[in-house]
Formats: sequence, structure tokens, C-alpha cells
Amino acid sequence: MSTYDPSGPEPEGGGKPSFGKQPPQQGGGTPEGAPSDPYGTPPPPGGPGAGGPGAYGGTYGGAPGGQGPYGQSPYDQPPPGQGPAGYGAPGGGPVPGMPPLGTWPNRILARLIDYLLVQAVALVLVLPFASLTDRSGSAGSFWLACGIWLVYEGVMLSRDGQTLGKKAMKVRVAMLVDGNTPTPSAAWTRAAVFILPAVLCCAVLWWLIDGVFGVFDKPYRQCIHDKAAKTVVVSTA
Repeated sequence: MSTYDPSGPEPEGGGKPSFGKQPPQQGGGTPEGAPSDPYGTPPPPGGPGAGGPGAYGGTYGGAPGGQGPYGQSPYDQPPPGQGPAGYGAPGGGPVPGMPPLGTWPNRILARLIDYLLVQAVALVLVLPFASLTDRSGSAGSFWLACGIWLVYEGVMLSRDGQTLGKKAMKVRVAMLVDGNTPTPSAAWTRAAVFILPAVLCCAVLWWLIDGVFGVFDKPYRQCIHDKAAKTVVVSTA
């Protein structure tokens, strides 16, 4: 039963009792004038936004060394020391585990050896049927040599990435993506792009353009026929 008398004297301080003010709690609250934390605890040093460690081994706000969240490098690049060595790195090839790129002297000498071998075979086959002193005989020898060279390169590169000249100079053709032996399609594409333009136009001019292109290509020293087949020449020494 209520004992409040509305006609009686009002409580000291005027007005009705305040229900918005609560008495201070022992051991709780914050000092007067200090901002309160809605979750009861201040953010730890080095937490979110401070570049400190976060959940799952990652970092918030970036960490030294350019690593992103969850220990990954920015832009999906491999962490330092774990990516491909690439051109110019000591002992490094185009992809991890691949030998270094083949040197130009070895590549040129390998081509020269193959050229002399193919021409010798073509001469032996043409000589009984045509005279090399007339134009038709020399042209027939060249066309036959180009046909032999196309088949020779396509077959040899499909087997192990090496012609006889490349075996002698300790270089081989490899797939750029993984360093494996060229696939049959890559091997035949490489041979065709090297040979067929030489048959259709000036052979010396085409081979010069093809070779000079590789000299200026970075970082894998690919000639035009390598670009077409997605291959690269590496050392086997």
C-alpha cells in the first residue's frame, strides 16, 4: 500500500523523485570527464588500424616488408625469396628449378651445326638427280633442305627438346611455363615459324630478323619462333 501523499510537502531539492540518476556503483564506472568504452575495454596497442598483428596470422593496416592480410604479399606476388629467379638472377632460369638461359654463342653454334648437317643430307639426296651448277639444282637442294629441316626439328624437339646441334652445345628447348620438354604442337609450331617464312621470302633476311628479335627480347631472349611456340632455350651444362 503506497504511503505517498500528494498533498504533503515535496522532497528537498524540489520536484519529483528523479529516476534518471543512479547512485554510483562501487568498483565500477569511469572517472568523471573520461570517455567510456561501450565494450568495457580499451583497444589494445597495435590492434586494428595500428599495423599490429591480427587474426589468422595476418596484419592490420599493413606490416613491414609490404605483406598484406593473412601473410600474403600485395598483388598476389610470391613472398621474397620464394618467386621465380628470372632473368639476371644468379643461376636462375625463367621458372623455379629451371636451368639458366642458354648463351647466344652456344645457340648460334647449335644452329650452324644443324644447318650443315641438314644441307649435307639434302646435297646427297639431290646430287644424283640435278646439277648444282644450274639454278634449278641449287633451288631444289634448298627446298629439300628446308623440308628436311622442318621434319628434323619437329621430331627432335618433340622427343627431348634437343637437336644434334643443341646436344653438342649443351642447350635445349623448354616450355616457358614449366621447363618441360616441348609438346608436339609447340615443337612443330617452333619449327614451322623458323622454316616456312624462309621458304616464302628471303631466307637470310628472315633468319636475321628472327635472331635479332631474340637479342633485344627481355627477359627470356625469345626469338620470334620461341614467342610463337611459348618456348625458351636453356642450358643443360
